[in-house]
Amino acid sequence: MAGTDEATVLGYEQARDELIEVVRKLEAGGTSLEDSLALWERGEELAKICRRWLEGARARLDASLAEEKGEGDREEA
Repeated sequence: MAGTDEATVLGYEQARDELIEVVRKLEAGGTSLEDSLALWERGEELAKICRRWLEGARARLDASLAEEKGEGDREEA
């Protein structure tokens, strides 16, 4: 899947910034239907990339917090 490969290349900030630009272009209007659809599809893909990065960050944070909690429980014992 091309999107998965792209997610490894595009960092969160890059994908977010490009998504902001896509939204700006769509909101400005003046593009053909075909161009608007292409922008929409690109925006959807960028949103998925951002969501994957955020979900990964959340999982890492949760794992770190769980590890800290586990270490705290062991110290009390």
